[in-house]
Order: sequence, then structure tokens, then C-alpha cells
Amino acid sequence: MSKASMSMLVAFLALAGSGFGTLPATAADAPAKAVPITSFFQNDTFSDAALSPNGRNLAIRVATRESRAQLAVLALDTMALTQVGATATGDVGSFAWVNNDRLVYRITDLRHDKFEYVAGRGLFAINRDGRAERELKTGGTLMGATMTSDRDDVFVWAAESNEGNDLGHFRIERLNTKTGNKTVIDTPWDAVEYAFDRKNELRVVLARDKNQYALRYRDQANGPWRTLASFEANSTASIHPLLFGPDGVLYVSARNGRDKSAVYRYDLAANKLDGEPLVASEQFDVAGHFITDAAKVLGFRYQIDAEVTTWFDPAMKAFQLAVDAQLGATTNRLSRGERSETPFVLVEAFSDVQPSKYYLFNSDTGKLTKLGEANADIDPARMSLKDLVRYKARDGLEIPAYLTLPKDGSGKNLPLVVLVHGGPFMRGGYWSFDEEAQFLASRGYAVLQPEFRGSAGFGARHFRAGWKQWGLAMQDDLADGAKWAIAQGYADPKRICIAGASYGGYATLMGLIKDPELFKCGINWIGVTDIEMMYSVRGSDFGGNWKTYGMPLLVGDRVKDAAQLKATSPLQNAARLRQPLLMAYGRDDRRVPLVHGTRFRDAVKAGNPDVEWVVYDEEGHGWGNLKTRLDFWNRVEKFLERHIGKP
Repeated sequence: MSKASMSMLVAFLALAGSGFGTLPATAADAPAKAVPITSFFQNDTFSDAALSPNGRNLAIRVATRESRAQLAVLALDTMALTQVGATATGDVGSFAWVNNDRLVYRITDLRHDKFEYVAGRGLFAINRDGRAERELKTGGTLMGATMTSDRDDVFVWAAESNEGNDLGHFRIERLNTKTGNKTVIDTPWDAVEYAFDRKNELRVVLARDKNQYALRYRDQANGPWRTLASFEANSTASIHPLLFGPDGVLYVSARNGRDKSAVYRYDLAANKLDGEPLVASEQFDVAGHFITDAAKVLGFRYQIDAEVTTWFDPAMKAFQLAVDAQLGATTNRLSRGERSETPFVLVEAFSDVQPSKYYLFNSDTGKLTKLGEANADIDPARMSLKDLVRYKARDGLEIPAYLTLPKDGSGKNLPLVVLVHGGPFMRGGYWSFDEEAQFLASRGYAVLQPEFRGSAGFGARHFRAGWKQWGLAMQDDLADGAKWAIAQGYADPKRICIAGASYGGYATLMGLIKDPELFKCGINWIGVTDIEMMYSVRGSDFGGNWKTYGMPLLVGDRVKDAAQLKATSPLQNAARLRQPLLMAYGRDDRRVPLVHGTRFRDAVKAGNPDVEWVVYDEEGHGWGNLKTRLDFWNRVEKFLERHIGKP
């Protein structure tokens, strides 16, 4: 990229707001020698990019620190930049190329995180030169869009409410992005996952009826559906469609008798999985997606401890090796146009110490050109390494965890924050930049992030070991992690705090209640405070299907397990919590409504004078506003300094 073109890109950023750079430091910021808090939690400036199908143009999403995210197109032959999507009241969210000349994008609000599903709004299409913009009304909630080949159409998944707040059943609409005309695709009413062939014909669905799933296939468009496999939700016999490839092969995710899920070819003629997996790992479930072009399957991208890509295409494999040799110890995510006519390959590079940076790789010359980065204020040399460790829980189960130790110092006898992920039946993270852990490490704290039992991604045994274990073995895993850190010499046993959001907030409260000698303080934001309230409280977006089938199996039956749910309720045990506690909630939270926080606050304050409480009026289930993030993490910094910051 020429200096003039780079200046154009910076100029575009300047047009989007009041200036390109960091926010001014506030009185609450850390001392000058520390990385400012704003550097960790400010908005990204360069947050996504995608090559056009022919590889001749690059769509990018950019912003200044304070402006809304906007969409621009960079013509790679002239390096001319065109602003194509912008609004003063919203942000460009997800976007994709419809064809070589047209894009579709969603207008969302990245400053709010309220789990709000707004029907019929937010999807727009525009030409790459900024002309012919049109709002596309879907008549339902946009869940995603799959592009057709070289036409002006997109497929839109529109959620249809079922059983209360469930959004588990969908219809598919084919939208013409120029006329706005739409056609509803004939699909089984209970389909929740889909796979199209290269002619854009629906060939495979995963259907759900209450707690039962069925994988269905038809040999040709508009042919009869036949069932390939049936299974219950959360069964080890589950099979999920991943891709109906351009080679006519159905690729699926399954366990096939293994503890860890893997990727298989499905033999449609014999109606069975291939005997050996195509992609597998001994230590991790293989979860990810295929990368294809118009003619073939190129590779499969997935997460183990870090993100990796298995390339089947020799050219892409060679490009990966060339890029890795230049960029070094980063995860380097390669992509190119599905009908590329150019040597250009887009590269997104990131690591545990580096937020995403974007490059353009010329496969003819081997040259890498930097396009932009998500957060230029982060200096990787000042960040702390994040390592995957494993420790044994008291019952012998091995618990994976990520450990981040402050960059400077001995790494011994440190104040420790046990940072608990939400969900909880999901994976907490992987080897990538984590602003929360990096911020805490920059302030001198060791950070342990356990993938406690029940966390997804580590095999069926690990996942199922967490069923009905809220406040029990799941909780013990966290305490055992802290004890492991003490035994290894990393943690000072007198300076350990537990913290987390959502389920992590629940685990924080239960950790303080159950292990008061171990955890000296706690930070709970947007956390569940009573399991029974998850069933009963109004205003929550928990759906009927989840309450009827998911929660009784994974969390606990409100009738059969009533005694257990009461014993593991932070609200019912609030009088036992005497340690310092910071609590923060969003007033508009629909996942964990504010009443969870207010009831627990009132109950715990009766016997605990050291409770700090804050409600953020414009927030939901997470902190979307920059102002909120800075206020909250400033509070966290002061809270930790008071209670575990000094020996």
C-alpha cells in the first residue's frame, strides 16, 4: 500500500469521529508507568475485513475510538478507498459480499449488549461504489446470511418464536438485494441447522422436536427427506452437519464412539460415518468450519488450545507456511476470494499478547502489507504470556486452565484472581488476546481461568461431569485450581480473589460462601444469584424449551432437585458471605434480570458492610458502552488494590 493510500485510510478514520487515537487519561487511570486502562478496553478501530469473491476489492470495518463503526471498500488495483456504509446512530456489524459488486451489512449497536432481537430491522445492501443502497426487510430476526454465487440474492435466516422466548425454529428467505423481493424457501418446519449445495439448493437439515433431533437428507432438490440419524439433545450420539461440499460430500461433526468430537465424511449411500475422522484431536473436541472456494474444499479451521487450520489445498498450505515464516509467533488466519482472480490473500494475525492485525499477502511476490490493527495502543512487548495448564481436581478429573502471570517479576507468591467464565456449558476461551486477563496481569495479579467440568470443548466426559453440579463439583474445580496455584508457588494464599460474569458471577458468590478461608474477596457482574429464579423470574429471555428440557438435565429439576437448588443458591445462603464484594448489573439485562442483583444485594448487606453496588442504566448482559467498561474496570482496579493488592 502506498503512503498516499495509507493516508486515505487514516483520513477516513478521522472523518468517522473526533480523531484517531486513544481517549485522554483520567484521574482514575493507573500511574503513568502502567499501561493505561483505556488501552485495554477502548473500541477497536479496525475490526474486520473480507475480500470480494474475485479478490479485487477488500471490504473493511473501521472506526475511531469514539465514532460508530463504518464500512469501506478498498480497490486493490488502484488502492482507492470508498466509504459505503455509515450511520450516525448505529454501527456496521456483520457484513459480507453478495457478489463482486455488492455487499450486505447489518446495522447494530455495538455500544449496547441487551440480547434484544429486533424483527425486520438492520439489514442493508449497497454497491461497492456506495450506490444503490437499500434496506432489506426480513420480517423476522436476522440470524445470519449465506451468499449465493454471482446473483444479487442472499439467504436470510429469520427466527420464529416458539415455546415462549425460544428462537429455535426458523424460516429461510431468499432476498434480492436490489429489488427487496423475497421468497420463502420450503424447509421442514422444525429445522434448526442447514446445509446447501453449490447450486444453492437445501440438501441437509438438522431438525428438532422438543428434546429430539434428527439429521435429514434429500438426494436432490425438492426430493423427499430421509432421516440419517436420530438422537436426544446433549447425547454422545449427536451428529451435526458442517458442510455439503462442492465435491458432493456431506461433512459432519460427531463423536462416533470417541470421547472427543471430530470431523467425519458421511457416506450417504451406506448411511453411516466413515470409519476414520478427517480432522481429530486427542485432547480437544474439534469445533470449527470449512473453508471452500467455488470448486473445492480448501481446509478446516478449528480450535484446540489455539486456533489452527488444516489445509487440504496445497497452494493454501504453502501460503500459510510463507506467512507464518514472516509473522512469527501469532495465529495467522488466511482467507481469499472464492473465485479469486488475483494473488491477494487476507491475513488476520493475533496472539495471546497481540490483538488482531490485518495484512495483505501477495502470493506472487511473497510480500506482506499491513492494512491496520484493532488496537494500536497495545504493545505486545509489555503484555503477559497466556499458557494452557492442567491440574487435578479432588476427584481426579483433569481440569484445563489458562494461566497468565505478570510479565515483570518472579512469578511467585502473587495475588491471584480466579476468573470464571460464563455459560457455563460452553468453552471459556482459547489462546488469543484477552483484555481482562491482560489488564489484571498488568496490575500485578496472576490470573487463572479454569475450564471447569461442564465446559465444552474438552470431550464428553468433561462436559457431562458438570451436569447438575452448580455449586458442587463445578465449584470445587475452582477452589482446587486456586489451591494448585498456591502449591505451585504462583499464588499467595492470603491474597486470592474470585471473579466472573453471568455464571461466573454465580460461581463467585458460591466460592465466597463455600470456601471463605480461600477466597478473600469477590467480583460478581451480571451474575445469577438463585437457580430457582432462572425458572421463575419474569423478564428473562430463557426459552421454554431450555427450561423444559435443558435446565432440568444440565442444571437441576426445580421439583426433583429442589433441595439441592436451595442448598446451592447464593441468595438462600447470603448470610454466610462476609468477605468484601463488588457487584455490578445492567438495568436492561434480559438474560439475568436486575432482580437477581437487587435481591442478593438486600440479603447480603444485612450482615456484610463491605458490599459495593453499581447499576449501569444503559447496559444489558454485558458492557457495550466504553464509558461503562472504563468505570467498571476502574472500580475493579481499586477494589483489588484495597483487598489483595498488597502483602
